[in-house]
Amino acid sequence: MNGGLNIFKLVAEASLPVQLVMLLLLVFSFLSWVIIIRKYSQLKQAHENAESFEDRFWSGADLAALFREVGNRDGQHGIENVFEAGFREFARQRQRRVTDVNRVMEGSERAMRVAGTREIGKLEQNLEFLANVGSISPYVGLFGTVWGIMGAFQGLGEMKDVTIAVVAPHISEALIATAMGLFAAIPAVWAYNRYANKVERLASRYEVFQEEFSSVLQRQIHADDVA
Repeated sequence: MNGGLNIFKLVAEASLPVQLVMLLLLVFSFLSWVIIIRKYSQLKQAHENAESFEDRFWSGADLAALFREVGNRDGQHGIENVFEAGFREFARQRQRRVTDVNRVMEGSERAMRVAGTREIGKLEQNLEFLANVGSISPYVGLFGTVWGIMGAFQGLGEMKDVTIAVVAPHISEALIATAMGLFAAIPAVWAYNRYANKVERLASRYEVFQEEFSSVLQRQIHADDVA
């Protein structure tokens, strides 16, 4: 369109360093959105899994039957793995006729902590990349901005009759580089803050479940000893 802003033309006519900056920012943005979409699905599934499993757990289901159900199902993750690790260690200690309650509980709690840490590590995966993109993209874009401004000043120095047409292309590519830096950074920062908060809440939920499950196992030990 005549007189309109043609972004693609400006990018195509930009200097090579600025084009490389734009390409790098475009790659950052693309990878960020891939992670954002995948992480949204992963965290949503982890939350729904925790809700569903805790409903079954507190419904009064037999722990051994629930353990077999979880173990026989493919693709278990999240809080289910925390439960499975804790109950497996608990059952192993009881089968060995370990009579020291503290030793049994310490083994089970340690297994749950390890499983919980592993699950949280999976949820945190790639969040660091979003944080890095959010922090460095504006500076990468700023480099392209500075380079474009330098080109504009160089054009001013080489021309006797200075017109806006001389510096406009360089200023335009500088502003586009700035805009692309923000385009890459803003979604990454927003997603990192949101997802980090969700992971933190899930981590707290797993820790609370571990404490509650430990209390349930301890009561079961006392019940078995009385029987």
